[in-house]
Amino acid sequence: MKKAYGKKFIEKSFNAFGRTFKLGGPIPELREGEELVRRTISLCPVCYRLLPAIIFERDEKIWIRKICPEHGEVEEIYWGDAKLFYKALRYEVKTKPIKVVYTEAKAPCPFTCGLCPYHMTYTSLANIVLTNRCDLSCWYCFFYAERVGYVYEPTLEELREMIRSLKKQYPRGGLAVQLTGGEPCLRDDLLDVIKMIREEGIRHIQLNTHGLRFAYAGGGKLITELRRAGVNTIYLSFDGISPAVNHKNHWEIPFIFENFRKAHMTSVVLVPTVIKNWNTDELGAIVKFAAKNIDIVRGVNFQPVSLTGQMPKSEREKYRITIPEVIKLVEEQTDGQIDRDAWYPVPITVIISRFIQLFSGEEKMHMTVHPACGMATYVHVKRGSGGEIEFTPITRFVDVEGFFEYLKEKTDELEKGKNKYIVGLKILYNLRKFIDNEKQPKNINLWKLIFNIFVRHNYEALGEFHYKFLYLGMMHFMDLYNYDVQRVLHCAIHYLVPGGKVIPFCTFNVLPDLYRDRIQKEHGIPIKEWVKIKGYHTVGDAIKYKRDIKRLESTELYRKTYAGFEEYLNKR
Repeated sequence: MKKAYGKKFIEKSFNAFGRTFKLGGPIPELREGEELVRRTISLCPVCYRLLPAIIFERDEKIWIRKICPEHGEVEEIYWGDAKLFYKALRYEVKTKPIKVVYTEAKAPCPFTCGLCPYHMTYTSLANIVLTNRCDLSCWYCFFYAERVGYVYEPTLEELREMIRSLKKQYPRGGLAVQLTGGEPCLRDDLLDVIKMIREEGIRHIQLNTHGLRFAYAGGGKLITELRRAGVNTIYLSFDGISPAVNHKNHWEIPFIFENFRKAHMTSVVLVPTVIKNWNTDELGAIVKFAAKNIDIVRGVNFQPVSLTGQMPKSEREKYRITIPEVIKLVEEQTDGQIDRDAWYPVPITVIISRFIQLFSGEEKMHMTVHPACGMATYVHVKRGSGGEIEFTPITRFVDVEGFFEYLKEKTDELEKGKNKYIVGLKILYNLRKFIDNEKQPKNINLWKLIFNIFVRHNYEALGEFHYKFLYLGMMHFMDLYNYDVQRVLHCAIHYLVPGGKVIPFCTFNVLPDLYRDRIQKEHGIPIKEWVKIKGYHTVGDAIKYKRDIKRLESTELYRKTYAGFEEYLNKR
């Protein structure tokens, strides 16, 4: 027994990655004005010791606390609004460990990832790092070649093996892939990569990019070729409206969007990294900008920043923002139109997937992620003749909670053997009860859209829904300060790596010396050797992007694209 802070605990050691790690620490106590929500396991941000942790409510917020015997106590905001947290918890899904695993459980979670028998959720989205080369050097980036000293760029055959490893999960997972980096468009063989992934049977391919290569001559041709090769969605970095915030692609966005339109790329998701005191005054404007371009933009996926590396508490407080705080800012900055009650956690979708699985008799993917990982909503967009935009969340005219409770009842009936056609007809008939026709936007007939989609299999109706509704999502990846092992166990966004392992996002990037950096260095090429093989023009300063700001700002297309957002253009 070892003593620390007056509390007794059992300390154990275990080996992983050729190192010895410790497990055990004092159980944190509640203090005056605090209420326990649940207990979990976390990590020391310094030594990775596995520690008992408590998640608790104080001052209407949710916090996590842990105590390392060697490095002291860490207390961190977990969710910035207790009420929204309890709402999310209502949809938590109890599930059993996955059946398709890739590695043995030789150490405690998260020291045995790959996926191991501890894991609870199949892969909803598989990330593949195509390269760590990038033509930008953003200050908050996880990694890029010059920073780490080597180039990681898996071969086409290595990528094929990764896809085949992922496919072992069919049909319970592994249906969608995101190509990321670095900047994946730097690969000369990008089209070949996409064609190969399609040939291997992947249904959805998403390209994560800053889009700069789509802005200039040849950009329209490139996006057309990518779309024909099999890219479904462009996951486009977009941190804000102003050039001060969105220094990555602010000036190029008008030309990127023009080429998207010419190439009929109409499935674009804007992806802002949200950092407190940096772009938090532009969140409502981002949503309005997306709505203005709803002919090509399908949604916005906000990502509150993950604070990587060692950072003092004062710095964390300066930049830290959580999902409910982003939701509240969106509410404020859309004049209350997109209110906080419109948002629901990701695992609510399990109610739908469970029903469809029983109704169809086919096994489906269930997104049994931890309810703290993300929230989302759909909003109807109405644009006025003067350019004004009106938002109506789907929750304003649909009793979402009532309908999902009803759907759970009907799912139970299917489990008990009731005729599925009778159950299906009842749902379609009674669906009207959950739709308020008075509050429903005048150009929408939601019941008819759903009927056409599910009964007539009319996918034009599905397209009609997506062109009138904007998807808004939140996804908050963890860091060492707010680390919750329960969230890792339920992670559904995974990385594919050479050798066949499938690694949860919040171990791959949060423990980089154990996963990301170690793997990529092992399979990478030192920059000096890369230069000998590929040439100086393929890495370093030679590929860093340069722009002519005055020329870009002087164009009519630039002015037209940012019309209505002039107040942000002088924010330098």
